[in-house]
Amino acid sequence: MTRSTRKTASSATIIFLAILVLLGILYTVSGADPFGLFTPTQLTLTESPANTGGWWEVYFTDLLTINDPSNLSGSIPEKLIAFINNTQTTIHIASYEFDLTPVAQALVTAHQRGVDVRWITDDEAGLDADTKPEHGQFAMLQQAGIQVRDDGRGALMHDKFWIFDGQILWTGSDNITISGNFMQNNNVIVVHSPEVAAIYERQWADMWNGNFNAKSPSTVDQQIATVDDTPIQVLFSPEDNAIAHILPYIQSARTSIRFMAFTFTHDELGAAMLERARAGVSVSGVFETVGSDSQYSEMIPLFCAQVVVHQDGNPQFMHHKVIIIDDEIVVTGSLNFTANADQDNNENVIIIKNKDIAALYVQEFNRIWSQGHDPDPNKITCP
Repeated sequence: MTRSTRKTASSATIIFLAILVLLGILYTVSGADPFGLFTPTQLTLTESPANTGGWWEVYFTDLLTINDPSNLSGSIPEKLIAFINNTQTTIHIASYEFDLTPVAQALVTAHQRGVDVRWITDDEAGLDADTKPEHGQFAMLQQAGIQVRDDGRGALMHDKFWIFDGQILWTGSDNITISGNFMQNNNVIVVHSPEVAAIYERQWADMWNGNFNAKSPSTVDQQIATVDDTPIQVLFSPEDNAIAHILPYIQSARTSIRFMAFTFTHDELGAAMLERARAGVSVSGVFETVGSDSQYSEMIPLFCAQVVVHQDGNPQFMHHKVIIIDDEIVVTGSLNFTANADQDNNENVIIIKNKDIAALYVQEFNRIWSQGHDPDPNKITCP
């Protein structure tokens, strides 16, 4: 570069800096920024939806990072223990099985400070199983003076719900077990609502008094609530014929139906989904691999009708019982999509119309879907 060229470049730099200074003074005095030099760039960040909305909380097991039963940090049982520790008056439980000692210890401590703790469980999977190795948690409760009752019948007491202080409901697909929280895919939804809690309290009291079968009168018309403009419907089996009340939600789907199913053999529910798929609704689902290619599974008619389905990728169990409709309605709880669950077992379902809650379940669906795989067509015989 010649001396003349360097001089010209230096002059240009000085002129540019002078213009920049003048524009800076203009922006400072008037706020004008004709070239966008000083206005900060607005970045749009895509974030995962929050797992709480004030009156509700949603949790999923995370098997990639939370899979050590000796370390409860960040786990669903850790959150459950926090609710137990904060309870002042009552903890009423209807839960199928149990083998988590830290939860038993928290319940004993709550009982010792005067909290009314009572548990309804299944006979075979609950109290009978408590004598097996690595169990004994129900015995811990009973030895501390906590009452535990089972259903004493052939069908399952398969409910999974907890009620704290008559104010807070905890439910979902999650059993309070090592397997349920550290090996399986499960979900929990917590609803802070005395109105919703009261619906579950009535059902809990009915079972505590020994009414486990379909002879119990249905109160389904009284099992509707609205919390912060969110409609909520609660269903119990066997008395409510729960799937009959789920079907209208399926049949009214406008854009999409997503489901995650541990067991799905209910023909009428499968037919309703197939009808919506043929009507142009996007239908997709993940089946727990074990048993999903049997002759009774709804995966076969859906797959043969070219509905997009996956088998899950968890080497243990994908234990969800979830349907998401139109990205705003979530159906979840303990109910597997089977006739036995609907007509014989004790089960609970909660249906919530809330886009923020649905977004979390869609996110979980997408995660489970990505870990799954297409069914093997060689194992399926289509009509």
